[in-house]
Amino acid sequence: MNYYTLLESPLDPLLLTSDGEFLTGLYMEKETQKLLPGMKDGWCRNANAIPFKETITQLNAYFAGELHEFDLPLKATGTPFQEAVWQSLAAIPYGETVSYKDIAERIHSPKAVRAVGMANGRNPISIIIPCHRVIGANGKLTGYGGGIHRKEWLLAHEHEDAQTAMFS
Repeated sequence: MNYYTLLESPLDPLLLTSDGEFLTGLYMEKETQKLLPGMKDGWCRNANAIPFKETITQLNAYFAGELHEFDLPLKATGTPFQEAVWQSLAAIPYGETVSYKDIAERIHSPKAVRAVGMANGRNPISIIIPCHRVIGANGKLTGYGGGIHRKEWLLAHEHEDAQTAMFS
């Protein structure tokens, strides 16, 4: 069975999806508007489905600046290349950024920078698999499925929280 729920957040509503065991998606407004109409058929809206309660608890703690690492059962399904990129994204520390080139090198495909960008854009579990922490080699923000303004917000949130922690 496939489940979904919506979570109000500082970034507007987030759509969470689950197969009843794993979190399979976390989508922002643009993706939510595309996905939600089709999900009404064959999907069940159920805020109590596993692992929604724990996901919501951890996301709320993240937005409050109290959580830096998520510990949730995830199932991000893609090609082997996409999954390698997503695993590398998951290893980017809170409050830090890397370039697409860095990710390409980490997965031993140094010439696949554009493919890394495409895989990054297809990440089904945003925020938790932190694709927002990837920037251009020149240090500039590049595209983000949730919109550049949300990427800016997430990076500023993590940077401010990391700075506060250093001076505490």
